[in-house]
Amino acid sequence: MSLLDTIKAPKDIKGMSIEELKTLAQEIRDVLITRVTATGGHMAPNLGFVEATLALHYVFDSPKDKFVFDVSHQSYIHKMLTGRKEAFTDPASYTKYSGYTNPNESEHDFFTIGHTSTAVSLASGLAKARDLKGETGNVVAILGDGSLSGGEAMEGLNVSATLGSNFIVLFNDNDMSIAPNEGGLYPHLKELRDSKGKASNNFFKAMGLDYVFIEDGHNLDDLIEVFKAVKDTNHPVVLHVVTVKGKGLPAAEADKESYHYIMGKDFDVDAYMKEDHYDEIIATHLLAKMKADKTVVGLTAGVPGIAGFSAERRAEAGKQFIDVGIAEEHMVAMAAGLAKNGAKPVILDAGTFLQRTYDQLTQDLALNSNPATIISFPLGGGISSMDATHSSAFDMAMMNNIPNLRVLSPATKEELIAMLDWSLEQTDMPVMIRVPGGKVQTYEAGKAFIGTLTNEVTAQGNTVAILGLGAFYDLGLRTKEALQAQLGIEATLVNPRLSSEVDEATLESLKANHSLVVTLEDGVLDGGFGEKVARFYGPTDVKVLTIGMKKEVNDRVPMKELVARYHLSPELIVEDIKAILNK
Repeated sequence: MSLLDTIKAPKDIKGMSIEELKTLAQEIRDVLITRVTATGGHMAPNLGFVEATLALHYVFDSPKDKFVFDVSHQSYIHKMLTGRKEAFTDPASYTKYSGYTNPNESEHDFFTIGHTSTAVSLASGLAKARDLKGETGNVVAILGDGSLSGGEAMEGLNVSATLGSNFIVLFNDNDMSIAPNEGGLYPHLKELRDSKGKASNNFFKAMGLDYVFIEDGHNLDDLIEVFKAVKDTNHPVVLHVVTVKGKGLPAAEADKESYHYIMGKDFDVDAYMKEDHYDEIIATHLLAKMKADKTVVGLTAGVPGIAGFSAERRAEAGKQFIDVGIAEEHMVAMAAGLAKNGAKPVILDAGTFLQRTYDQLTQDLALNSNPATIISFPLGGGISSMDATHSSAFDMAMMNNIPNLRVLSPATKEELIAMLDWSLEQTDMPVMIRVPGGKVQTYEAGKAFIGTLTNEVTAQGNTVAILGLGAFYDLGLRTKEALQAQLGIEATLVNPRLSSEVDEATLESLKANHSLVVTLEDGVLDGGFGEKVARFYGPTDVKVLTIGMKKEVNDRVPMKELVARYHLSPELIVEDIKAILNK
């Protein structure tokens, strides 16, 4: 029996010797590599945080002592030690738990976290509530160096320095974000590492925080000694712990960016490489634009890979590609300034992360009519089986209702490129382009996009009109075919192309010979495109059927189940149409 087999709760490691903990650390690494290789997941972040997690649970008393993991990419070891190891040791249970902390899973987790730079703020709230209630216990915020590029982390450190009570920030410094760190802070962190924390210039001390440096974040003796020393401290302190991202897996140590998150063994790399993908298409096209026009500049917030900007492409773009770190608010405001001064900024981000910068989108971009282009990548698709923290089902509804911001939804590769080209040259307003989820489509979806607000009627019919927005234009095509085959109805098919406004002229024309309009959108219905269409037809006899996602949280729900729940198949949509027409 392995040592890991004996672990059911954190108390089970407290009686172990240092040598046993070192053996356990190796067992955990072996399990991590096996499991993540099989299923996919965050490989390098977790490999780099094995010893630190063991030391935390060895010294502190979770859940009375509270750990808050920033992003929680690196929480796999914590899960193994808190009653969830079967999700890493038993293939039948590999998908039982999420890849992030989740209080629904365990009393040792306090927040569902998947976005960055929040741990210090969240933990400071826990600490303040403890103090107000007259309770005891340690609160530990676990913060990565990549997360430190986010403004909220800075705000949290600033306020936590004034708590005047127990508060510990474990700063996990592996000299990496998802991609290499960018920004003026990071040479300073290197100075601290090189001087073993003794540099006179110390950011954390300048913030009013006590500071302890741990040179080797994989040395259990050192970690345990320091953790014991700061346990039950009566003031805020930062533990600067230097680790190696990907520790113990040579390939991950050598290529930290690629091994941040890997696909599972069943992922067919060869088949993937033979297909077109929107991130590659966009990156290639943008690079060509950059070469032709020095004012075209791409911006991302720590996630260049989402947009196809590999290290090689970033080097090729040079000064025309800016990774601001995990700082979406700054990215959007900077894009507004670029646009105001005559540049052509293109924001490249995931829909789920754009939620972090709503104020800058409304104020700095839209209110000021700054013509930046926003390309929103839906992780896994808008309606998807992603973790709840990474759902991109809400980006269109959020953006649709910002005045003076146009939201475009291409159905095909050609439309996406045409919309990007148009947006780069127009100077009237900011524009968001919602990248279609799923397979790249190249079929004819109407005339070439030239920036007008008109929808494209691609097939004229009667009785039923189907408006398939963006990625769901293909669903509209298949629904039209099923409707013809099953009910003999030759439906009209419309490619709306934009979701922030409705084409009143096209909708008006459908009144003449259509009794039902069906809208299909790859996102939440509340605040979405379908609601706008339904509002237009409200005073008329035309009925509207809106197909999309209900406003609710979905956490790793299989796509098959979501299709059935939201009627996202031609067969189910035809049944809905039949029921409405027969009323």
